[in-house]
Amino acid sequence: MDNDIILEFRNVTKKFPGVVALNDISFKIHRGEIHGICGENGAGKSTLMKILSGVYPHGTYEGSVIFNGEELKLGESAIQEAGNKGIAIVYQELTLVPTMSVGENVYLGREPLEHGSINWNRLYANTREILEKYGLDVQPHVIVKSLGVGKMQMVEIAKALSEKAQVLILDEPTSALSEAEIDKLMDILGILKSNGITCIYITHKLDELFRITDKITVMRDGKEITTKPTSELTQEKLVGYMVGREMKERFPKGNRKPTDIIFKVENLQAVDPNEASHKVLNGVNFDVRKGEILGIAGLMGAGRTELVMTLFGEYSKIVGGKILLNNKEIKPTNARQAIDAGLSLVPEDRKGMGLVLIQSILKNISLPNLDQFSGFFRIDKDAELKASMLQSKSLTIKAPSLEAAVETLSGGNQQKVVISKWLLSKPKVLIMDDPTRGIDVGAKYEIYKLMNDLAENGVAIIMISSDLEEVLGMSDRVMVMCSGHSTTTLPVAEATVERVMALATGMSLS
Repeated sequence: MDNDIILEFRNVTKKFPGVVALNDISFKIHRGEIHGICGENGAGKSTLMKILSGVYPHGTYEGSVIFNGEELKLGESAIQEAGNKGIAIVYQELTLVPTMSVGENVYLGREPLEHGSINWNRLYANTREILEKYGLDVQPHVIVKSLGVGKMQMVEIAKALSEKAQVLILDEPTSALSEAEIDKLMDILGILKSNGITCIYITHKLDELFRITDKITVMRDGKEITTKPTSELTQEKLVGYMVGREMKERFPKGNRKPTDIIFKVENLQAVDPNEASHKVLNGVNFDVRKGEILGIAGLMGAGRTELVMTLFGEYSKIVGGKILLNNKEIKPTNARQAIDAGLSLVPEDRKGMGLVLIQSILKNISLPNLDQFSGFFRIDKDAELKASMLQSKSLTIKAPSLEAAVETLSGGNQQKVVISKWLLSKPKVLIMDDPTRGIDVGAKYEIYKLMNDLAENGVAIIMISSDLEEVLGMSDRVMVMCSGHSTTTLPVAEATVERVMALATGMSLS
């Protein structure tokens, strides 16, 4: 019924110089439903939400947005107007003031006043009422910086609900959450739905869409491809709509033929350099062969990232054990030594540790490889450009030119830049820490194919992933970690989900 429709996009088109970001978008969202929106990076999801939340006010786009039966015409104070009308957004990057309390953040800029002063009792009482009503497990007086990411997100949701939100937009809400925190968020969304609040849920994680949404809209290249009840879709159909072609397999089958052991870690033990009493690695053993993908699995806190950062010379202090490359012991104490030895690392945090965002694609690719282009106190610009162009072309980085700033690229293309710079260093061992985190399914598939190609050409790959299906789908063998030590290494044929999880939680298997 039309009176159940809370939101409708009618022929919405948004243009930027030389780019049509949204092209004649039309679909409806019903009151009280959880509506998923998915698509590859650059599909137009964020642009559409920026129109709805007031970042792009009325008049900067064509078409119309109908909210509660009336056209939404947000003016100069568009973001504030959207909030006043009941449209709120929880961004992937949290916007809280860490030194303030939960209550202060929830009512920041809208504090209840009495006789010209803030009524603190009412502020905290109102905050508590919201938190309890929607099952948000946070205390009003707690200082935000003392909270984990999951609870910070609850504060963001409480802040939106304090504005009496009718439509709550959640943009990649689980990108930094643990499994337990994701479960809690799903419970909260169920409570919001039962209270009649409409949620728009944007994510690359397909399992979450099928777990929580009532309907899904798929966008591609700025267009709405389809809007269907979730019950009528499968993951395969959804991926096909997103990428515009049928994908018969999530993980492409390579033709890898591992040969000799090239890299070996023996009883590695390491301590936190700032706290010598804290042992971060406590007996790690594994080996990797040329042409092999070794997956490393484990729960959050198992020490996976600490392990690879230590191997790369950039984290802990090694106090025992050996690292062997081609049967020779190496002792990297910084990234340059690791690179010179033949190791490369695609880090978990590509923006913070893998890229110089304000620099060009060209500069990012060549940065760790300048010794290849330097001589007589100058850089051979032609050689630098030629090598970077070859890498960019081989990885199909989508950008106007190599001079484009990396910060302007999609997540998938940023990740390709990170991989490109390390491939240019010609590593013997390529370490990849959550290589497909935060990127869309099409870009994931391209990175999987690249991993296969590298392994088929003899590169040894060590891959960490928080997605166990990815570990099992891409690895030849799986090493499982628990509490800073390796439990065992399994051939992938023996590495069932149940067995890996048992090992990751410290259970011994007979």
